[in-house]
Amino acid sequence: MHRAAPDLRRARHAGLRADLAAALAAALLVLVAVLVGRHIQDTRRTLFVHWPPLFADWDPHLGPGTAAAVLVAAAVVAYGPSVAVRLPWRGLLAAAWGTALAWTWSLALIDGWRRGVAGRLTAHNEYLTVIGRFHDIPATLRDFTHHIVSGSPAPWPAHVAGHPPAATVTFVLLDRIGLGGGGWAGAWCITVGSTACVAVLVALRALTDERLARRAAPFLVAAPAAVWVGASADGYFAAVAAWSVALLALAVTGRSVAWAAGAGLLYGLTCYLSYGLTLFALIGAAVLLLERRRVRARPLVLVLLLAGAAVVPVVFTLAGFDWWEGYRLLVTRYYQGVGGTRPYGYWVWADLACTVLITGLATAAGLRRAGAALVHRRSAPAAEIRLAVLVGAAALAVLVADVSGMSKAETERIWLPFAMWLPAGCALLPRPRAWLAGQVTLALLINSLLFTGW
Repeated sequence: MHRAAPDLRRARHAGLRADLAAALAAALLVLVAVLVGRHIQDTRRTLFVHWPPLFADWDPHLGPGTAAAVLVAAAVVAYGPSVAVRLPWRGLLAAAWGTALAWTWSLALIDGWRRGVAGRLTAHNEYLTVIGRFHDIPATLRDFTHHIVSGSPAPWPAHVAGHPPAATVTFVLLDRIGLGGGGWAGAWCITVGSTACVAVLVALRALTDERLARRAAPFLVAAPAAVWVGASADGYFAAVAAWSVALLALAVTGRSVAWAAGAGLLYGLTCYLSYGLTLFALIGAAVLLLERRRVRARPLVLVLLLAGAAVVPVVFTLAGFDWWEGYRLLVTRYYQGVGGTRPYGYWVWADLACTVLITGLATAAGLRRAGAALVHRRSAPAAEIRLAVLVGAAALAVLVADVSGMSKAETERIWLPFAMWLPAGCALLPRPRAWLAGQVTLALLINSLLFTGW
């Protein structure tokens, strides 16, 4: 016993040093991306971002949300870990959503109501600029692919052309029920997007254990990704995708096989919100892998999952929209614009620096811990291995998106749905308050020193 105590201390110190090394490596990646990106943009003008690797402008500022953001950040650091342990489970879920709402709203309002919320989705490349063209939704869906490529008659703005029509139809329907305009659209994205952390918690509890889910809660709530959830449509996409995985986790762990139909329905919707989010199949596959014995014993789960996943594609196909044709034309549109000029050799690694900025340095350390759990899976606790598989699936989805070349720049917004899962690895970190302090400080600095484009 006397020999074991020093060995344990040495192991803990070695683990902490490795965590700090991972965080330092992530910070250096960001620094190199900034310096190299600045040089490329100043000399060649091929990045099309003003503060590489982020789509942002240098603009130190305060706003009406500054004081609230600082207070929320301080509360999460001071009380988050202890409150997450003590609250009843349902109370924790409600508290997580409420805190995520407060954090996201306060960060958005650092930029002010117009710049931070109401004006985000009314910019010239955004969804609300085409609401009037959807007065006949079925007719517009039948004609949708005819306006994707630049040079076609009345081409869609970049974001409308770059996504399947379910994204735009969402805001059309909000307008139809009287919630039109940028304010309501921004509020929708923030309110729905803030539930993503709750979905991840539900999945973690079902697939790993409640202790790890509780440890992850403060990191999921306070992720720097909230800077872009408020207010971009990708925050809304992230929540839909996250709930598809959460419902699948509930279905395969025996709560009710009916959840599988809901999981499939939301996954189908996810694919019609963003082409790239088909990669969420990797995270869903990780869920099925972790619970493969139960899935084999309850094949109805797969039947309901596939049936649910077919609903949205069938509806849009019958309405006249061809997803595959839309994607093919999007690739053409992408290379017609800045996507054809932005250098792959820079963005293939600088996009990963963007991921560091939206997930934080603590997440780099958490990913190291998750990787160590997989390497030492014979001795690691089963719950930690299962957590590592989930986080690893999200990281794999990011890497596939990265090497595809269809995500050169602006990934701080585009990869939000995947980024919501990566901070779950922080549940494996000791001394959570110190890591949380780094997370919220990064978010405050980004939102206060830069004016982000989304």
